[in-house]
Amino acid sequence: MSKNKKEKPAPMDEEKREQAEQAAEETAEAEAVETPETFTVTREQMEKMEALAGQLAALNDKYLRLAAEYDNYRKRTAREKENTYQDAKMDTIKSFLEVYDNLERAVQQAGDEENVHKKGMEMIFHQLENVLEKLGVTVEDPAGQAFDPLKHSAVMHVDDENFGENIVSQVFQKGFLLGEKVIRFAAVQVAN
Repeated sequence: MSKNKKEKPAPMDEEKREQAEQAAEETAEAEAVETPETFTVTREQMEKMEALAGQLAALNDKYLRLAAEYDNYRKRTAREKENTYQDAKMDTIKSFLEVYDNLERAVQQAGDEENVHKKGMEMIFHQLENVLEKLGVTVEDPAGQAFDPLKHSAVMHVDDENFGENIVSQVFQKGFLLGEKVIRFAAVQVAN
């Protein structure tokens, strides 16, 4: 029996041994973390790294340029789309201006105010004015204003002491604007 007792280690001794092994492992790991590894780089390796860094910078620059170019393209196409829409709108409105002129002449004709035909013409004319207004069209009637070659077309010149220099004395045909763009120039007579 005494032989069996010696062969079996005591449970306390085994726990102490495991704790000692674990402490040794932790100490080895701590030493490995604390001591940094040092590398030696050859001149050739350094040149390769610099070349790769240069390639990376070039590719990054190329990417940034491409992103900026795409952003400019997107903005440019949006502007072109808007301009195409505005041009189509102006062309459509321009074709109705002759109808506007004829209706305006018909309404200005002297006649019986109780005439149903004249009242009908006035209603149609006012309806067309409202439609143009909703589309953003403004009527340019420059009578008595200074002549503006960007909005008016001078078809006549007259010397008249009643008006100042470069003043519109008579309007033959009203002008039309869509925002700041001229759809049709006003045909005017300029004094002095």
